[in-house]
Amino acid sequence: MSRTDEGNVPAWKQRAVDRSLRTAKIRASQRVQRFLDAAQAIITEKGSTDFTVQEVVDRSRQSLRSFYLQFDGKHELLLALYEDALGRTVEQIRAATSNSVEPLEKLRTAVELLFQLCRPDPDAKRPLFTEFAPQLLSSHPAEVRMAHAALFALFTELMTEANKSTRLQRDANPRRLAAMTMHTVMFISQPASVDADARPLSAAEVWNFCANGITARSDEAEDRLLT
Repeated sequence: MSRTDEGNVPAWKQRAVDRSLRTAKIRASQRVQRFLDAAQAIITEKGSTDFTVQEVVDRSRQSLRSFYLQFDGKHELLLALYEDALGRTVEQIRAATSNSVEPLEKLRTAVELLFQLCRPDPDAKRPLFTEFAPQLLSSHPAEVRMAHAALFALFTELMTEANKSTRLQRDANPRRLAAMTMHTVMFISQPASVDADARPLSAAEVWNFCANGITARSDEAEDRLLT
């Protein structure tokens, strides 16, 4: 059909086509959600991401063909689940920081909560953060950047707010500080292979490191940063 023909399509026919496309999109979205729900249920039961595509297909009561129409494979399914989990994490952090007015206190809340949400917890069972995310970081860095976009935007927003209130170091670059802080927190939340018997890190220790680094400060400067 030429462009001229497309422009002459009767209104009723265009409405019918649009309605058909909307219906198809809704059905596709429902199929995707059933696969995601099935995979999440399996992850919760097993406490790990060690499952097969067939298990997800069976749990969702859909076909293998339908699965591969929605996802390229298990990796893309896990990536979708990880992005969804990160979206909920952003919502949790944003809600928690909204209770404070002081910019640096909001940043502290964000750092400590992100650490707590990313660290291994046998009761919480968060293998998407403790198993999949570290693997993704080393094998698919571009996908990591895309998945972390909303979280990075939130940390940049908080850093920018703190910078405007002159609570950061001089000549601070909020975007760069946001990236370094976010990645540091998410990395050190994972189990350490060195000195494994040492006392586990606390959220307060992580914030103290992000806020002060490793250099000595005067009491006045330290009080200004931490209070």
